[in-house]
Amino acid sequence: MSVLEQKLASLTAAGRFDICSPGECIRLLSASTHINYSRRAGGCGRMLKVLLHGTCSYDCAYCSVRLQREHLSFTPEELAGTFLGLWQEGLVGGLFLSSGIARDVDIVMHDIVETGEILRQRGYDGYLHLKVLPGATRADIHDAARVADRISINLETTSPDRLGCIAGVKDYRQDILKRQAWVAEEKPGHHTTQVVVGAADETDAEILSCLADRYRRVRPSRVYFAAFRSLPGTPLATHPDTPAWRARRWYQADYLLRDYAVTPDELRAALGEEGFFPNRDPKEILADGRMPVNVNRAPRHDLLRVPGIGPKGADRIIALRRVRPFTGPADLVRAGIRGKAAGRHLTFGGRETVQTRLAL
Repeated sequence: MSVLEQKLASLTAAGRFDICSPGECIRLLSASTHINYSRRAGGCGRMLKVLLHGTCSYDCAYCSVRLQREHLSFTPEELAGTFLGLWQEGLVGGLFLSSGIARDVDIVMHDIVETGEILRQRGYDGYLHLKVLPGATRADIHDAARVADRISINLETTSPDRLGCIAGVKDYRQDILKRQAWVAEEKPGHHTTQVVVGAADETDAEILSCLADRYRRVRPSRVYFAAFRSLPGTPLATHPDTPAWRARRWYQADYLLRDYAVTPDELRAALGEEGFFPNRDPKEILADGRMPVNVNRAPRHDLLRVPGIGPKGADRIIALRRVRPFTGPADLVRAGIRGKAAGRHLTFGGRETVQTRLAL
């Protein structure tokens, strides 16, 4: 394996903690690691996810990059050329570029932006996601937004106090929240963020309050959730791992906030007494506390609160019931609604019939 291939293998492996899609999985292709997406997760089919610099001077207590003693890095010219070679061979379909902060953050951000600029100048017109680092200048964020399809800065946790538990160098308000506001202004509708669930012992109630504030103020296109995993040699090596299901529940809860018009106050009803979601779909928990709705009369808002019915399903139901009413659970197949979950929370009947709850 050449030196360049060794760097590529090491710096792609180190980039696995930044999440690009809730359905992603790391796979090895030749000497390079890339991302494969499930169709439902969306995104670019095979995306190279890599760090520009493989060491970091910051002190995030859960991060493996800060442990690296071998100073592996690409120059912008090296990485752009390597990626273009893989892209032209059809081995990768997009690039997600992040970095450890080996030196001054301004130098590293400049290198990230320069990599993107080189790619665009050489004719690359595919998907490009650039990571914005904490403390980045407004000018670098502007330039990253100019060349990239998507940019992102990680929240990591929920508040200044919680960040202080896991990182002593970063200032939550200045380095993260202020920069996220700049990111939103430079790339509205095309920026994301990530929360490491459980690293700082935050409750789900705290995460919900944080996300409600972020969606109201900066409107990220989505939020990614990584369940904390302890890594040998880090200050949090003995901290219990966060169950994977907790991150899955957060993806479900986040969909409710973004795509189902469920308010944060409504979603709080799914939390337990100690402020955590149980290991159950939050939508099902909320539905258990409501009366079933009439599939032939319910407004879209109410249909979206039925387990098993998403935005597309609700729209199909509304269109189809204008032509012919739904008479029972079997009719839901017409709208692409399958499984028993929806039938348990619906009634069927038109204006001339007695409403009866029909469960599968």
